[in-house]
Amino acid sequence: MAEVKVGSIPIGAEHPPVLIAGPDVIESRELVMETCEALVALAAECGVPFILKSSYAKANRSSGTSYAGPGLEAGLAVLAEAAERFGIPVTTDVHETGEIAPAAAVADLLQIPAFLCRQTPLALAAARSGRAVNIKKGQFMAPAGMHALVAKITSAGNQNVLVTERGTSFGYNNLVVDMRGLQEMARHGTPVIFDLAHSTQLPGGAGERSGGERRYAALLARAAAGAGVAGFFAEVHPDPPTALCDPDSQVTPDQLRAILTQVLAIDAARRSTAGDEARALPTPGEEF
Repeated sequence: MAEVKVGSIPIGAEHPPVLIAGPDVIESRELVMETCEALVALAAECGVPFILKSSYAKANRSSGTSYAGPGLEAGLAVLAEAAERFGIPVTTDVHETGEIAPAAAVADLLQIPAFLCRQTPLALAAARSGRAVNIKKGQFMAPAGMHALVAKITSAGNQNVLVTERGTSFGYNNLVVDMRGLQEMARHGTPVIFDLAHSTQLPGGAGERSGGERRYAALLARAAAGAGVAGFFAEVHPDPPTALCDPDSQVTPDQLRAILTQVLAIDAARRSTAGDEARALPTPGEEF
């Protein structure tokens, strides 16, 4: 697996799983700082590198009345303050090519949202920014199809590419995660991140907003750790039921601590058996 650098953080098979986490959307400066402080302490406690994620805008909303964030300028100012205050890399969604330059001036990692993952001009502009790029796998995409999207980024001379699994549409208002897809997406060397929040989402399942099944976050994260991923993505809020976005799929810092404790133990066990026993197994696409 290739090594990707986000700021000073190396991400890949030879490194500890990275944690990318934070409030889904910037609700206020105070909320971001409070949550970030808790996550910095949690990452240090668990011994994992940490990248703060929060969005200045959410372009994909179920309803036109849904909260969509403070906007580009105000949101980036909050992220820049958090990065300086805590000495951490930050990431945020980008939606249009015109957002790339200002976002890249603040964020160490640019995130292509799932529904925009096939947008070539957006991908190429993000690649040419010089920042690392995280492509969220579209709910409509087969895992193997993500290799072509990664190639768009690398064709522009940017080798720092991550892919994040966040579930696949399965009927109305439902997502499922095919754990085989984690290995398929990593097959060509791209580090894969598992999104334990959006994978529990029920898109549009609460009428004018998305619902979610937060109770499955730990279960799915444990399975992903066993399959082998380069890191975990989580939406974190101090009081999820009051969150202005995705209240049913965000977790608290304490809930994330319990999940991380489990997945890191599983990841350690997986790594300890990745010698002769693992080499006896076929690689994806091979037969026993």
